[in-house]
Amino acid sequence: MYSELELFIDGAWRKSGSDNKGEDVLNPATEKPLAHLPHAGRSDLDEAVAAARKGFAVWRAIPAYERAKLLRKVADLIRERQDAIARTLVMEQGKPLAEARIEVAVSADFIEWSADEGRRVYGRIVPGRGNARQLVVSEPVGVVAAFTPWNFPAMMPARKLGAALAAGCSVVLKASEETPGAAVELVRCFADAGVPAGVVNLVFGVPAVVSGHLLLHKDVRKVSFTGSIPVGKHLAMLAAKGMKRATMAARLPSR
Repeated sequence: MYSELELFIDGAWRKSGSDNKGEDVLNPATEKPLAHLPHAGRSDLDEAVAAARKGFAVWRAIPAYERAKLLRKVADLIRERQDAIARTLVMEQGKPLAEARIEVAVSADFIEWSADEGRRVYGRIVPGRGNARQLVVSEPVGVVAAFTPWNFPAMMPARKLGAALAAGCSVVLKASEETPGAAVELVRCFADAGVPAGVVNLVFGVPAVVSGHLLLHKDVRKVSFTGSIPVGKHLAMLAAKGMKRATMAARLPSR
């Protein structure tokens, strides 16, 4: 059975609070609708960022060791639900079941790896002049806006969520509208594992509207994007306007 598609904002699943119509998600094998996907409006996006800002204050105060325990619990839930998530991925993306199961398993591995690395975010002592001692301490940057593509609909969200949460950040994830079910099931694992409300938020919508609103929002402090080079260039330009940190991973064109 395919997932029920909703937005996830401040620890609650919901339909869009706007008048946006959304879109149907199609099975690529049959071209028949699997479910209707709600689109987030500007008010939904503002609520998601506000929730992430509130969640960040809670999450960053939790010790790295405790954050790691929660993230490992998320990874365990993904492994328990591997077959169901893989079937969702097959229906919406057309990937063979064997490959889908591998992708889900790797998604759990990414989150678990991030959990362990988060316990080892060390600082440095830099030699100073005289008796001065200079310390470099790593701090979470804040609310992260993360954008993921359709071709790895479980693995890409897992990489971004795992790394950001392990570092103590909160996230507003904009997953692919073509393959939303895997992201919904992945975020459900975070919620069921007990990650505090607001730390993980999931939205969908018209990509240009969502990216334009999130990247120019004053409370979004970092952007993480995986996708095409033209879109990456556009998002990098928007990030530069707000002097936001950005991590871009784009597919290189074939020669």
